Amino acid sequence: MLPERIFQKLFEAAEIARFDPEEKARYEESLKYYRDLKNVVDTSYEEGREEGKAEKEIEVILKSHGAGLDVETISKITGKSIEEVKKAIDEAER
Repeated sequence: MLPERIFQKLFEAAEIARFDPEEKARYEESLKYYRDLKNVVDTSYEEGREEGKAEKEIEVILKSHGAGLDVETISKITGKSIEEVKKAIDEAER
């Protein structure tokens, strides 16, 4: 399998090397478009992960507060500052 993939990549590289200037420009443009699109998707995915993580942290803060834990203890458990914990509780109570 590995040698087969290597030969496939070499074949593709040889094909690209034979492109005339117009084909090469179109290839480069399509490659740029693909990379730009991939970056947008990757960035969106990471932002979504971070947003989900933040929402989960807020959920833990609110459940801990609802269970009667004090702000200092919640801060120690979550690793958030006391101000961040207070802010999350205040925003949820509005």
